Amino acid sequence: MFTFTLLLLTAVAADPSPARVPAEAEILHTLRPEHPRLIATSDDLARLKKLIAAEPRAAEIYRDLKSRADKLLDARDTVEYKIVGPRLLSQSRKCVDRVYTLATLYRIDGDRRYAERALKELTAAAAFKDWNPSHFLDTAEMTHAFAIGYDWLHDVLSPEQKQMLRRAIVEKGLRAAEPFYREQRWWTRSRHNWNQVCNGGITLGALAVAEDEPQLAAYIVYQAAHSVQLAMDDFAPAGAWAEGPGYWNYATRYNAYMLAGLETALGTDFGLSRFPGFSVTGDFRIHTTGPTNRLFNFADGGDRAGQAAQVFYLARKFDNPLYAWHERERIGGSSALHLWWFDPRGEPPTDFSLDRRFPHVDVVCLRSRWNDPRAVFVGFKGGDNKVNHSHLELGTFVLDADGQRWVYDVGSDDYNLPGYFGSKRWTYNWLATAGQNTLLIDGKNQDPKAVAPIAAFRSTPSWAGAVADLSAAYANQAKSVRRGIALIDRREVLVQDELEGTAGAEIAWQVHTKAKTQLEGDRAVLRRNGETLIARILSPDGAAFAAEPASPPPPQRQQPDASKLFVKLPGGEGLVRVAVLLTPGSHADDDAPALKPLDDWGGMSAR
Repeated sequence: MFTFTLLLLTAVAADPSPARVPAEAEILHTLRPEHPRLIATSDDLARLKKLIAAEPRAAEIYRDLKSRADKLLDARDTVEYKIVGPRLLSQSRKCVDRVYTLATLYRIDGDRRYAERALKELTAAAAFKDWNPSHFLDTAEMTHAFAIGYDWLHDVLSPEQKQMLRRAIVEKGLRAAEPFYREQRWWTRSRHNWNQVCNGGITLGALAVAEDEPQLAAYIVYQAAHSVQLAMDDFAPAGAWAEGPGYWNYATRYNAYMLAGLETALGTDFGLSRFPGFSVTGDFRIHTTGPTNRLFNFADGGDRAGQAAQVFYLARKFDNPLYAWHERERIGGSSALHLWWFDPRGEPPTDFSLDRRFPHVDVVCLRSRWNDPRAVFVGFKGGDNKVNHSHLELGTFVLDADGQRWVYDVGSDDYNLPGYFGSKRWTYNWLATAGQNTLLIDGKNQDPKAVAPIAAFRSTPSWAGAVADLSAAYANQAKSVRRGIALIDRREVLVQDELEGTAGAEIAWQVHTKAKTQLEGDRAVLRRNGETLIARILSPDGAAFAAEPASPPPPQRQQPDASKLFVKLPGGEGLVRVAVLLTPGSHADDDAPALKPLDDWGGMSAR
């Protein structure tokens, strides 16, 4: 029988895994015999009821959940077998959300109507011919929904209902996963979100039915506990996630489900939570969320911060009240696990760094202040164009100031566009270099295999910045390309590019904005919601701004309220420097800083 032990030891031979997974035959020896045993036990229920009585924010989440659950009692629709593109995923997620919401209210209030309505959803999905294992995320999430339903509603289910749910978990979930593990199929060996989601959802299913299917459950848990280490290894060293903040949310969410389920069901997560970087991965969430509550959404992802209940899990698991504070401040709605994992601790940061470089993913975040919606914020990245869900966007950035997002990233397009994840990926504007806030040379895409390291970084009270070496991205168009971004006096942003060996080429400096733009030669005035941002070209002399609509041809995603602000200029054999200063309206009359070569951005280091 193949296991992931050899594969994992080979992958991390230089840095042995901190996990200690028992032998397959012993892995379920500490199984909690009673239900519920997944994520939230009876002891957690007692704690939760006290929180609702004592904490106004927890009580608010409870009332919101109860309102949603009450509406579901009268809802006529249930999940249905509806494939969109290659995916059943929207239905799987609907089932997860409804089961968590209804089962939570049943457990808190004891009202059997909630349990019966959750069972209605589960009965509908149990009748599906399959859970679409060809797109295994769908299967994993549906298995997760059934695991929670079976476990949390166990005391109210009849023997026949238990058998129906167990059969669905085993036949449509665990047996569908089994050949992936036995044959080492792709997501079992991946290092991105598919790994955590698939392993996490399937592990919960195995733990839910372990006493009735001990051999299969032991095999699944053993295999998943080894497989997930390949992805968790990529949190090192500082907790960042190369797929961007959006997929960080998805990956860490299922990581938390899996580890929390192991802990409550078996009394241990086998040391998986000790993987380097995982204990501080909440830092990535905090630093990439701007003061406008929008993410630095590089790669395939939207810019809404939304909700991330697993941040409460991380706060409690690693005793980090700052994480709890941040999630309470940022909750976009509420979920059942926001209630089960609720943490009332934490205050606004006083000594948390304003700036952070995340090595490995080569992302830098700079800001003027914490806990101020009008603060200046810049997210800037180098990175690797080969990463899963990546766009051709090395050197891209976003900018918040005075409560507005001035420079924004459109994010992903419709995943169901032809060839979106295949041969046509780099033909779509919002994935191609033309749709990013970076340099465009001769209208061509960056090299899809290029890597751009953050070559230097500096953070002081009055000056913070970083330099990315973009040369590999434009290897066929230039000899050398570097971009520096600096936050000067914590109030204005300098974007400085230095290119060599571009004779005969056309260089375009570009950003995307939803502001109304007034062009004034080497100056542009951006206005949005009563606020102003001034853009000034400091180099080269004689260059002027231009603007054009941002939307590509349909059926690509349209942005009718957005425009592209750009500067075009000819290349040269020697050094070409393009420098643009972006100043919030409150500082628009300040003198421009003197330009220095990127080599002289003093005191910077690669650390």
